Amino acid sequence: MDTIIIKDLEIWARVGVTEAERSKPQKLLVTVEIQHDFDAAAAADDLRLTVDYYAASRRLLQMGTERTWNLIETAAVEMARSMLSEFGATKVTVEVKKFVVPEARWVAVKVMRERG
Repeated sequence: MDTIIIKDLEIWARVGVTEAERSKPQKLLVTVEIQHDFDAAAAADDLRLTVDYYAASRRLLQMGTERTWNLIETAAVEMARSMLSEFGATKVTVEVKKFVVPEARWVAVKVMRERG
């Protein structure tokens, strides 16, 4: 299967277990791997036959501004579902990095979802 990768997309979102943590947007880095068969798109050289990665990145950014999450796990699952339902991905992996543990570079969750 072919893969489109959006690496470390900087999304600002209100996320956290406490109200204080959700009180202002914080930076998340999101990496999305979207699997889709590129054969038809490549043969026709036609964007409509593949996943528009620019549109997908705009959708992920929009989710960050529109939603509030308690857990980055929830954010990752919702982002994965969006890529499957709105962009026709066959399979998607979403990794969400958060910068909340001072002694760690980041903490992250990674989810994988498939259509059907």
